[in-house]
Amino acid sequence: MTKRLFPFLHSAAVRAADPRGPDEDENKTPGLKEIIGSVLSAAFGVQNRRNRERDFKHGKARTFIIAGIVFTALFIGTVFLVVNLVLRQAGN
Repeated sequence: MTKRLFPFLHSAAVRAADPRGPDEDENKTPGLKEIIGSVLSAAFGVQNRRNRERDFKHGKARTFIIAGIVFTALFIGTVFLVVNLVLRQAGN
């Protein structure tokens, strides 16, 4: 609501909250750390607006799709291994 009524106040608050300044993140493509963070955030459903905008503006869909497939495969493999370990322990 404040953003619509007082856009100059909103942008000033965003600049004040960001100590790096607006120019540092503007033209930066997401690196490996940012891609992994975005994929993990997507898996849990908690992505902040700033990172989401960065991903859509400067990231490539192919990179995020591949990272999501790798994460999903690792997650399913981990669950499979844990379930087999628990079943093996319960059988002894």
